[in-house]
Amino acid sequence: MKTNNKLIVITGASSGFGLEMAKAFAKEGYPLLLLARRIEKMEALELPNTMCRKVDVINKESFEAAVREAEEVYGKTDLMINNAGVMLLGDIATQDAQEWKTMLDVNVMGVMNGMQIVMNDMKERRSGTIINVSSIAGVQPFGNHGAYCASKFGVTGLTRVARGEMSPYNVRVLSIMPGAVTTELLGHTTNQNIIDGYNEWKTSVGAVSITAADVAQTIKYAYELPQGVSLREIIITDTMQDA
Repeated sequence: MKTNNKLIVITGASSGFGLEMAKAFAKEGYPLLLLARRIEKMEALELPNTMCRKVDVINKESFEAAVREAEEVYGKTDLMINNAGVMLLGDIATQDAQEWKTMLDVNVMGVMNGMQIVMNDMKERRSGTIINVSSIAGVQPFGNHGAYCASKFGVTGLTRVARGEMSPYNVRVLSIMPGAVTTELLGHTTNQNIIDGYNEWKTSVGAVSITAADVAQTIKYAYELPQGVSLREIIITDTMQDA
C-alpha cells in the first residue's frame, strides 16, 4: 500500500467505471471522495478513508461544497475524475429532445463543473491531474448515438482546450475513451429495439470480454505515472472491437 497519497474525487462512483475505480484506488490507500446520486451503493462498499456524498454533477453548488468538505479532511484534490455520464440512445429525427438535454447537461456541463472546481487550486500548486471519461463515441460517429456523440465529442474538445490552458502550470488533463464495455450505461436508453440492436452488435464483434475493472486499472496507471508524463488521450476497447 502506498503512503502519503492525496485526495481523489470520483463522480459517478455508484456503478460501472466509477465503482471499479473507487475499489482500485482504495486498495492502494488513497483517500477518496465518491459522488453520485445513489449514495447507498457507494456506502455499501465500506471503503476506508472515504467520504460519500449524494451529488448531481449538474448542481455546481452542491458539487463544489462536497469537494471542499472532503478537502478539509484530506487536503487539496490531486485527481479529479469526471466520470458521471448518461447514454440515452436514439435516432435524431424521433428522439425526445429532453433526452438530448439530459445528456448534454450531465455529460458536458457536469464535466465543466468538475474541472472548474479544481483548476485554480491546481494552477496555484502547479500540480494535479484531471481525467475526463469520454468515449470512443467522442472521436467517431455511431448510428443512434447522435446526441450522445455530440456530448462526448464535446468532452473530447473540452479536454483538449483545458489541457492547453493547464499544461503551462504542470497540470495534466487526460481523456479516457472506452469502447463497448458491459456496465449499467446502456440501461439508461428507453428504446428497447435500440438496446437489443446494441447488444446484438456487441455479440457479433465479440466486444464482451473487456470489463469496467480493466478501464479502471488503465485510468489508475495513467494517473500514477510521474507528473511530467501525460497520456493525453487513451482509447481503450475490447481487442475484437474493430469500430
